[in-house]
Amino acid sequence: MKRNEFVKDEVYKVEQRGSSLVLINSGGDSVGTMGLSSSNRKAALKEKKAFQSFLQNDGTKILRKVSMDVYNSIVSPLHTEKGEVQSEDITSHQAVTDFIHKESIKLKPSNLVMKDLKWKFLVRSAVRAKNIMMTGPTGCGKTMAAKALTKALDRPDFYFNLGATQDPRATLIGNTQFSKEKGTFFAESAFVTAIQTPNADILLDELTRAHPDAWNILMSVLDQGQRYLRLDEKEGSPIIKVAEGVTFIATANIGNEYTSTRVLDRAILDRFVTIEMDVLTDEEEFGLLKNMYPKVDEYDLKAVASIAHNTREQCKLDDGKVSAMISTRASVEMGGLLYDDFTLEEAAEISILPFFSSDGGVDSEQTYIKQLIQQYQKDKNEKGLYDDSESVLDDVTEIPPF
Repeated sequence: MKRNEFVKDEVYKVEQRGSSLVLINSGGDSVGTMGLSSSNRKAALKEKKAFQSFLQNDGTKILRKVSMDVYNSIVSPLHTEKGEVQSEDITSHQAVTDFIHKESIKLKPSNLVMKDLKWKFLVRSAVRAKNIMMTGPTGCGKTMAAKALTKALDRPDFYFNLGATQDPRATLIGNTQFSKEKGTFFAESAFVTAIQTPNADILLDELTRAHPDAWNILMSVLDQGQRYLRLDEKEGSPIIKVAEGVTFIATANIGNEYTSTRVLDRAILDRFVTIEMDVLTDEEEFGLLKNMYPKVDEYDLKAVASIAHNTREQCKLDDGKVSAMISTRASVEMGGLLYDDFTLEEAAEISILPFFSSDGGVDSEQTYIKQLIQQYQKDKNEKGLYDDSESVLDDVTEIPPF
């Protein structure tokens, strides 16, 4: 960006919120006063003016008053039913809310078990270019929900697994390289390309496993009042602006049971709206498995759902028999093994028993899971030993004593 130029997307209107006059960015979020005096803010509101960032020769920014037309021309892009992008005005707001509350439900995939309210909130956050934090236990569908959103809105998408990133600067900014043809040159990262793609959904997977250096780099990118990335290793240290309509979707495992995760910096958390994924009930899990594997014996699928549900209930107890629950991802894997003609016992031994400790012999977590599975074994006539006159989906809390 040249010096002495306006920063195109950094335009703010003045709005009365409570007893204060604050600046509102193009995404509709308050960014405080940004150092402007009360008299300047009052004057702009009275004159119906907005403020735009202006880059000075020394690289610092100042705010100058501009026409409200400048602000209105760059408000966050909104996704319409036909996949078009439009700028919001007074008449379009109803169309946007209709899309969020009515049309978006039709776009939710059948294999995504997510409450309609949370799905609508997810869609609304995306069309408003919010940063979204998907939280919940491992295997509960966070990444699936993020990918379903991108597909439903038909947007460009980019995926970055921050938990597997060893060099955050190379992943998010780029690095200096050498070749015989070019000599020494700076190679921009794929992330730089992603943030310059209008209306893109950028998935930041495993944010809680990321190195703190990645969080520091992302601070200015995720801040609604800044939305830029400085390529400080490139000649001239240019500033790359985040394109209009870009939505960052992060997934995070939060809790003491995730030993490789880090407690997120509060400044990072405050840059997101949070959507907590629900742990499925036994009925919901059975419905999901039945939808995915309609040819598998319902008895076996109900057994998988009930076993998983039991571990989740046990995890809630202070003296629960197990310390970890069977995730939906593990249940789906068991369903896939059943589909490929593995028995329930074989599927469980391969996909879930390794997650439970064998310490303690007959009192171990593995022993508890094995005895739980035994309740659903079939006799030589392939008839379930569990009394199917009662719902297999009922809580399974009674098992043979250790």
